[in-house]
Amino acid sequence: MMGDVMPRKPTLILPPLDLGSETLGERIARLRKEKGYRQAELARKIGITQGMAAEYESGRIRPHPEMTVRFALALEVSADELLGLKRSDNQGEKPDLKILRRLRQIEQLPAYEQRVLLKTIDNFLKGAEK
Repeated sequence: MMGDVMPRKPTLILPPLDLGSETLGERIARLRKEKGYRQAELARKIGITQGMAAEYESGRIRPHPEMTVRFALALEVSADELLGLKRSDNQGEKPDLKILRRLRQIEQLPAYEQRVLLKTIDNFLKGAEK
């Protein structure tokens, strides 16, 4: 009978890849945290739900190529870095997430308010140097 064809056993043997100890989902989560994003913020930047972002980070679903590009763009890293092919230059440095969040809020302010706030910060830092 025609429908009784047995599936063939794959014969292709690929060499192992060294992508580090992190899974893709773990890397997405780490990069998101390094950038100071909450899961919901990253999801909104990409155009998915927070639940889907959690699924990607947990490894329950794997991103297809377009979604990989969307994650890379939202996280401001190369696709190579996101996939583990290239190591981050600042890996090991832990930016303060509270400061990163505040910087994002400052970026949303009108230009005049940004200048006033930055001038205030500059004056404070000059006083702290003394």
